[in-house]
Amino acid sequence: MHTRSRADRLFDWFNYGFLALLLIVILYPLYFIVIASVSDPISVGGGKVWLFPVDFTLEGYQKILENQAIWVGYKNTILYMAVGTAVNVAITVTGAYPLSRKDMYGRNLFMFLITFTMFFSGGLIPTYLLVKSLGLMNSMWALILPGAVSVWNLIITRTFFQHNIPEELREAADMDGCSDFRFFLQVALPLSKAILAVLVLFYGVGHWNSFFSALIYLRDEAQYPLQLVLRNILIQNEVQELMNLELGAGSNLSESIKYGVIIVASIPVLILYPMVQKYFVKGVMIGSLKG
Repeated sequence: MHTRSRADRLFDWFNYGFLALLLIVILYPLYFIVIASVSDPISVGGGKVWLFPVDFTLEGYQKILENQAIWVGYKNTILYMAVGTAVNVAITVTGAYPLSRKDMYGRNLFMFLITFTMFFSGGLIPTYLLVKSLGLMNSMWALILPGAVSVWNLIITRTFFQHNIPEELREAADMDGCSDFRFFLQVALPLSKAILAVLVLFYGVGHWNSFFSALIYLRDEAQYPLQLVLRNILIQNEVQELMNLELGAGSNLSESIKYGVIIVASIPVLILYPMVQKYFVKGVMIGSLKG
């Protein structure tokens, strides 16, 4: 049996120590957000909260959840995320599959034109004018259609198809009279669960965190997504805090609300990730490293 030298053991302990320190650096900010959201806002603002909650209170969460706009925002965001992710994945997969086929005429030209848009685009003003001219203003389609396809995700998906759908399998299907469309639906897609899970996660999180497009294109507050609602709540509470300070009325719940909205906005994503985690690493590694 091989005996490890003292230098090897020291190297192992150094790695353990470094990884433990790295873990603390990553996890502590997340832990601090949790304890700050249930601590007295004056103690949080005074820097007294370090390891444990101080003067435990849920008043910040109560104020957040009493706001009816929060629930409207949740409903809107879930709708936008579900519809948007379905559109994104459908277009990305149906675009990537034919581009992965060697027998597609002109696929290199199409890939060049698609990749070109990663580096050069019209910008915000032309996009705004286009959305307005199409009559999409103040609708959820203004948040979904302009970014219906991510070129990066399209390239990853195309690479996945190229290296995970054997050419021999398609040739055998052709000999059995299987059409390209049927092969795509009944063979290619069932073999692509890993990359589909990655696309759902990427697009879903993107829609969940998006607020800038809603800020630009939506005017009706009843259609605001959650992130825009939370942004408005933070702004309102910051203004209220400034007014209280000017009037000498003391501090309010702005600190608790600030950290509370982070928790409220993050919980659904934290619930979604474990469901697709087993496919995540596999899909990303296969789709990117073999390109």
